[in-house]
Amino acid sequence: MAWGAVLALAAGLAGTGPASGAPTRVENVATSAPGPAGAGSHIAWKPCADDASAECGALSVPVDWGRPDGDRFDLQLARRRATDPGARVGSMVFGPGGPGDSGVDRIVGKGNMGRFSDNLRSRFDIVSFDPRGVGRSNPVRCSQELLDRRPSPLIRSRAEFDATQKYNRELRQDCRKHTANGLFDHVDSLSTVQDLDAVRAALGEASLTFHGSSYGTLLGELYAERYPERVRAVVLEAVVDHSLGTREFLATQAATLQDSFDEFVAWCERTGSCALHGSDVRAVWADLLDRAEHGKLLDDGTPIPPFDLNLMVMKRLYDPEWTRLAEYLHGLADSGPANNNPANSDRADIGPADNGPVAKRPAGTNADGPEPALGADPFQVFCQDWSLPVDGYRGYTKELRRVGRIAPDMKYPRSLMSVSACLGAPEPNAPQHPLKVRTSRPLLLTNSLHDPASGYNWATHVAGQLGSSGVLHTYEGWGHGTYGSSTCAQEVIDAYLISLKVPARGASCPAVEPAG
Repeated sequence: MAWGAVLALAAGLAGTGPASGAPTRVENVATSAPGPAGAGSHIAWKPCADDASAECGALSVPVDWGRPDGDRFDLQLARRRATDPGARVGSMVFGPGGPGDSGVDRIVGKGNMGRFSDNLRSRFDIVSFDPRGVGRSNPVRCSQELLDRRPSPLIRSRAEFDATQKYNRELRQDCRKHTANGLFDHVDSLSTVQDLDAVRAALGEASLTFHGSSYGTLLGELYAERYPERVRAVVLEAVVDHSLGTREFLATQAATLQDSFDEFVAWCERTGSCALHGSDVRAVWADLLDRAEHGKLLDDGTPIPPFDLNLMVMKRLYDPEWTRLAEYLHGLADSGPANNNPANSDRADIGPADNGPVAKRPAGTNADGPEPALGADPFQVFCQDWSLPVDGYRGYTKELRRVGRIAPDMKYPRSLMSVSACLGAPEPNAPQHPLKVRTSRPLLLTNSLHDPASGYNWATHVAGQLGSSGVLHTYEGWGHGTYGSSTCAQEVIDAYLISLKVPARGASCPAVEPAG
């Protein structure tokens, strides 16, 4: 499962390619910017077991950075070396999204490096990692049976509200019990920022070159705030605004999702190949949503909940996949049952992500009998980064009504899952706050104008917090992320990372009509 996110915009200038002449280099003198106390200083790289063309390694870091001499765990990393060693600038660290996405999986496996241009790959060792509590890095583990009983994020009564809070408490206790090394209470992004600085130092870099995507932008923001003197270049693609309270978080997420749905409707109206062309798309959607709300929209005889229907639409707006979305909605409207349950087939990146197959512990390891099957729950990471309280069930219903007014078509945004999953959670380790960043070189923010998850509204607000320490570059099109959306956007980002070329304020890249 996944939550609502941040996106990036791309902008265009004359001469967006790398500057002529020798590349800007960073000397690998780690002593000028040592890693934090308690960090392991060495990564033993070796060919990855699943892909010998990439290198894998681990870095020992403290469970609790407040107790650097206490328990430790291994942060898992992967890298691919620069393809042109003579033109190498240094190491670039990629910050994965989610929370719950694996950075190692971005590097390992044929075809996974398609996210990075050949130009970027020639100049940098591309490095990424599984953040603490995620993937291979001491993941948060919880009883799968309990995860399977997660209540619906749409709470319809005071009894359901109370039951959700009770469930959340039970799940936290269960996850704390089953997560190794006592890490459960230390999976917040501020702790991961210190891991990131330890990675920088272990790579031998005096300053950090970083590209964060979606939830990974939060790492870039917090790193620049904590270690401004150690920033070489930081890209924030699909920007997360970590300054918002519950009301603003829900409102901005609802508005950006509604905007992307509006763009889909406009495309369908102007495009003859749209399966719903000539129809009243909003009326078709309203009928489907009404059927879902009354349990009459079926998938192989099983009702599709309205929240799952909304989530499926959101996912199709990510690339965007307008052609497939229109065909899917047309099929639902025409024949009723869906071919695929959207809850099972689609996952969005902004927020907790599905970490793949369930990990099982060996049976018979304690006196009480076999350990249960265990699954991952990245929502526990999210709830240590965000405080999203509501004033009881009455306050929850008030917010639900307000979201419906802001987004009359998309009235069940995924952000509701974020609020419900964190109900009753203790105060977060990394609470929201306006950024206070003062770097010598501006951070590059890049966002799509029409992002269904990390809205342009988030990017502009973060840019305002950064002031002279940030420049927002806009991709005037659609989808979640900018780097793969247009050649123009990619060239702007590459020029910044390689040659430290900062685009002009207000610059943008034109929209590229989606293929489907």
